[in-house]
Amino acid sequence: MKKRLTTVALLSVLMAVPLLAHAQSKIGVINMNGAIANTAEGKKAIADLQKKYQPRQQELERLQQEIQGIQDQLSKQAATLSDEEQRRLGRDLEDKQKILKRSSDDDQTDFAADRDEAVRRIGQKMVRVITDYAQQNGLVLVIDGAQVPIYYAAKDVDITPEIVKRYDAAYPVADSSAPAKPAAKPTTPAPAPKPK
Repeated sequence: MKKRLTTVALLSVLMAVPLLAHAQSKIGVINMNGAIANTAEGKKAIADLQKKYQPRQQELERLQQEIQGIQDQLSKQAATLSDEEQRRLGRDLEDKQKILKRSSDDDQTDFAADRDEAVRRIGQKMVRVITDYAQQNGLVLVIDGAQVPIYYAAKDVDITPEIVKRYDAAYPVADSSAPAKPAAKPTTPAPAPKPK
């Protein structure tokens, strides 16, 4: 009986040790999408995507204006247009609307694929930065606050700003938009004052 109580007590202590250890464990919370978007590389990727898709967006806007122009013409001049002209404008309107829808859908699909690829590429490197940070700071768990509902988290567990800073240090982005520094101009000595 005494041996059995000793065994139960020993098992209780052994089970309590991991619980005590985990009670002292630290957890970090990150907003992964926010972190990716706020890195220098993320900001550059967003700017590059906007630049790449700007001509397509302008083309869609031009096509939308043409459609609006045809709709205006049909509504304002309905009484004066011949039946054949109304049919021609109606067919033209339908064709342009189909092209607009198809182009818009294609552009959205292409943009989403390019955006997802950039997020994946940056995200893979971000995970390495998070892992290093967690190991250096004794974190046992890092969760994405945007993916898991968190009802309360102390500010000191949000590691997003620190991860962005470390990411930018680990993966610097060359600033292609910065103007080149001008070469240093040779200085000429000032003329000596004239004696009076």
